Amino acid sequence: MRLLSLNEHDDLAWREFSQDKIPPYAILSHTWGAEEVSFVDLVDKSGKSKAGYRKIIFCGEQAARDNLRYFWVDTCCIDKRDNTEFTEAINSMFRWYRNAATCYAYLSDVSTSTSDPSAETCQSAWEADFRSSRWFSQGWTLQELLAPSLVVFYSSQHKKLGDKKSLARVIHEITGIPIPALDGHALDTFSTAERMAWSANRQTTKDEDGAYCLLGIFNIFMPLIYGEGKDSSLKRLQREIDGLPVTGMVSVIWRIYLDRH
Repeated sequence: MRLLSLNEHDDLAWREFSQDKIPPYAILSHTWGAEEVSFVDLVDKSGKSKAGYRKIIFCGEQAARDNLRYFWVDTCCIDKRDNTEFTEAINSMFRWYRNAATCYAYLSDVSTSTSDPSAETCQSAWEADFRSSRWFSQGWTLQELLAPSLVVFYSSQHKKLGDKKSLARVIHEITGIPIPALDGHALDTFSTAERMAWSANRQTTKDEDGAYCLLGIFNIFMPLIYGEGKDSSLKRLQREIDGLPVTGMVSVIWRIYLDRH
């Protein structure tokens, strides 16, 4: 696992750790924009001019405030040129979020102007933006919400809004996810149909990611075949889910597919 840190000059550095020697780390959850910093940008130090660099630095600085030296950001901690590394990362993603000491959910479309937006009296000022945030409509952020024990939400001004526990009622109303699931109850205690329904209104840039972003939700590992299309990736996901009759799974998948279209 490749982790980032801020060096003495507040520049980004990285180290690779074997699975049995990963130190405590923070992890970033966010929606991708047009100018994200890739691993290549990290290597050749060309990412500072990109808009996405600022949220990476925010993650590192907040991690330091939380006494965490290391942090992980999906845009630049995976070398997507290496298909083997990329496949391993996608299949490990849920575990990486689950094992993080804390997850920072950066909501670029939620604005705050108060010094303490987490105060209950100030919540009404940003709650409408929070409820309509793009973060809640993306496929990959579903596992990023459910996997970590601690998810802390921040506005575009890097102001703390609250965490998954304090905002559980609002998150439940936005997503339909039961509060026990948000509280960390084992996901396999919820039916396959329930878990599929949590993703029904979420979108992914690549069609196949509609299935791949659910791997951790069902504790499944499978090869990635970009180009296979949504139908094929969902059918492969279906075959990997243990204990559910094939006909029932097909019904669930196609109902969700039709609802999305």
